[in-house]
Amino acid sequence: METTPWTIDRYEGEEADRKSDIVAVEYPLTIFINGNEFATMVCTPIDLEVLVTGFLASEGLIRKADEIKKLTIDMDRGIAYAETHRPIAVSGEGQKRWIGSCCGKSRAFYFKNDAATARTAVDDTAYTPDTCFRMMDAFHREAETFRETGGVHQAAIAKDGKLVKAYTDIGRHNALDKLYGYLLMERMEHRGLAVLFSGRISSEVLLKVSKMRIGFLLSKSAPTDLALQLAEDLHITAVGFVRGRRMNVYTHPSRIKESSKGGVSVE
Repeated sequence: METTPWTIDRYEGEEADRKSDIVAVEYPLTIFINGNEFATMVCTPIDLEVLVTGFLASEGLIRKADEIKKLTIDMDRGIAYAETHRPIAVSGEGQKRWIGSCCGKSRAFYFKNDAATARTAVDDTAYTPDTCFRMMDAFHREAETFRETGGVHQAAIAKDGKLVKAYTDIGRHNALDKLYGYLLMERMEHRGLAVLFSGRISSEVLLKVSKMRIGFLLSKSAPTDLALQLAEDLHITAVGFVRGRRMNVYTHPSRIKESSKGGVSVE
């Protein structure tokens, strides 16, 4: 369940009117790995298998989905039990991590771990501006939960200029982890893919895209300077403020190609 109804008093100036509104559901999920408690994340309670799979890969604990021997989700207790084929040291300090839905201090950010799992993009698939605009238009049409609540993030995978899969979550990192989990579980080849994202391009967002080995990122929002420095180093084309027929290409513009046919060109 992504949303739930809530009765509100809606004001127009001094006048109030009681109405039913729709709000996003916030759900704590605690992950156990081989019987050891690892982390509790706050998320939208859908697509939890792909979320857990992508999160474990993003943390560098697994590289392939089939490294997970068994994954059980207990919705009533809010627990995900993951068993892996090989032993995994789940914590260097013996302390559980709490991962909030926002982008504040609740999310741990380990440059050491990111350095070990980030990947330089080697895919030179190039998109025309028209294709970028059409992909983002399709992305917005998929954003039903955002239109209902205004309280979730959305991330999607596109291939050959068309959306393949989109996920929503109250946590922007979770939406990207769901994408990563989908890629792993479907064993999708990373070449020719693009990530579309609803939120700001931060350093953490950029690193998650790099871990998916995808070299093209489109967002309707702004980037940060550290994200752009990482994009330069990791050979990722970061495109922000994709709105209507406008966009800003911040890094590696060689992946944007003019074409009279308005399609996708592959180098």
